[in-house]
Amino acid sequence: MRLALFHRRYRVQRWLVLGALLGAGLVFSLGAAFWGAGSILAGSLSWQGWLAIAVTIAAFLGNALTALPAEIVFLGAAAVLFLSGVLDEKAALSGFSNSGMITVGVLYMVVTGLQQTGALQWVSQQVLGMPKTPSRALVRLMLPVMGASAFLNNTPVVAMFIPVVNDWCRKLRFSPSKLMIPLSYAAIFGGLCSLIGTSTNLVVNGLLIDATGESGLRLFDIAWVGLPCGLVGFLFLFFAQRWLLPDRQAVLSDTDDLREYTVEMSVIPESPLVGKTVEKAGLRHLPDLYLAEVRRGPQVLAAVGPQEILQSGDQLLFVGVVDSILDLQRIRGLQPATDQVFKLDSDRTERSLIEAVVSNTCPLVGQTIRESKFRSRYNAVVVAAARNGDRLFGKIGDIRLQAGDTLLLEASPAFVDERRISRDFYLVSTIPNSEPIRHEKSLWAFGLTVMMVVLAAVGWLSMLQAAVLAAVGMLVLGCCSPAQALRSIDWSVLLVIAAALALGEALGSTGAAEAIATGFISLAGNNPWLVLAAIYAVTTILTEIITNNAAAALIFPIALSLANQLGVSYLPFVIGIMIAASASFATPIGYQTNLMVCGPGGYKFSDFLRIGVPLNILYGVVTVALTPFIYPF
Repeated sequence: MRLALFHRRYRVQRWLVLGALLGAGLVFSLGAAFWGAGSILAGSLSWQGWLAIAVTIAAFLGNALTALPAEIVFLGAAAVLFLSGVLDEKAALSGFSNSGMITVGVLYMVVTGLQQTGALQWVSQQVLGMPKTPSRALVRLMLPVMGASAFLNNTPVVAMFIPVVNDWCRKLRFSPSKLMIPLSYAAIFGGLCSLIGTSTNLVVNGLLIDATGESGLRLFDIAWVGLPCGLVGFLFLFFAQRWLLPDRQAVLSDTDDLREYTVEMSVIPESPLVGKTVEKAGLRHLPDLYLAEVRRGPQVLAAVGPQEILQSGDQLLFVGVVDSILDLQRIRGLQPATDQVFKLDSDRTERSLIEAVVSNTCPLVGQTIRESKFRSRYNAVVVAAARNGDRLFGKIGDIRLQAGDTLLLEASPAFVDERRISRDFYLVSTIPNSEPIRHEKSLWAFGLTVMMVVLAAVGWLSMLQAAVLAAVGMLVLGCCSPAQALRSIDWSVLLVIAAALALGEALGSTGAAEAIATGFISLAGNNPWLVLAAIYAVTTILTEIITNNAAAALIFPIALSLANQLGVSYLPFVIGIMIAASASFATPIGYQTNLMVCGPGGYKFSDFLRIGVPLNILYGVVTVALTPFIYPF
């Protein structure tokens, strides 16, 4: 036992040391690149350029070494550059009007429409399945994401999968930290397999057409390099995720004392669950939930097996924790067994679930829920009940209330304000994201999302225009409410993106980025292989600290000039820039999908360094080694 514990601690310490060395290596590489560029072009780089470099390095170190939120660190760095005069007011605030940042915010609203209509459940049930190990889960997740990202913009793909993976991990009892980084990386892998996979590929191809007057690259020209890189990256993640990805568990573990509710659900006549077994219906894999019995007319099935076939009108009695009760509410074809929920004054889509603890002065103590006429008294319906760890059986309406009982109510938000200081209840609180699912709107939500993707893919609308059209459609057609849509936006992610764009603007406008690129590439001499390696290295470094499109646009004319000077083909350099500008794995701010998964995965800055730096190096080696054989110099 002690020996096993020693080995476990040794492995943890070993990977902590490796992570620290990789992080130090990245910082050293950045510093060396900056210093080399500065030494060569010291006379042409102003104090504003040096300050922009220093503040950018400080922001990276502050994010990696302190517990401060990322948005505070980057907003602080942007504030320094603004107050010092390096950035004027327009440049400092330009990130807040950037189309990429706004697109991410609008996509949160689109995904909310998919969530609130249950349209994402099909993806979870049919595409991802129920794998038994994290490695199998990684394969089931990455392959479809890579395939989709080859033809769709990475950002909406990741935005749609984040809530699916969150729910999936909870059902599988896997930590989201094992799958969120692979989700982002898989989108990047797939995006590098076609010309339309990322916006960066299109930007570079546009620059190539403008500079040469030729027709540019075909749809799958980049795939000859991108596909082998994606395969190598996939294999690296498959074998390295066990050691290099963190395993952060939820705040509550399986051994915690969780409050168990008793809830009764009914299989409606037109339910898609009719004729399915309990297991096929997805009622066996909800965590901390137990199907206690099934009432079928006068018959009561007390021992319900996984192969029991559900019938119309079945009354299902479940015992479980509140999160799984929410999952039950989202399953199409199930509804609360009591018809009282349909007799409340407010529209059902405007309600939410509310927890209320019965006080010892409540006039209903000693009465059953049915006898108390709870709905008429409080304009709320009891959908589940819990009692101090005791398992309650029987119909919800037959439960006799006691002081201290916790009731799960369906009611309008006004109930919380009206009863917060009531002597009838000790505590009243709303369950987040517990609004009833609008299943009847799921086809609209799915259709709007497909329309958004198609319009953006064929180029009829920009990604932002297509996303705005889909978001407006979600609101107009009632797929989600305005309050739900606004609440879904992760403002901290948007603030980091906007602030990081301001830092990139400072590096570009002061000439610091160009100095770094020119100085670093000049060290490669006249060997085309070394020049390609230098172009790839400086592009991937700049991509980690400024936007990928900005890095590609900055390096492209330098690479084209070098190709002409060396008398070699420009195609290897074009392919290298495309891949290096999007293959951003080492920091959460290098690519916006990395930033989007940072919060849901509970990641720290060092987590990306630990797994991203080796992957950056691996991608660079494969690209530089393979590209000249496919597209000779």
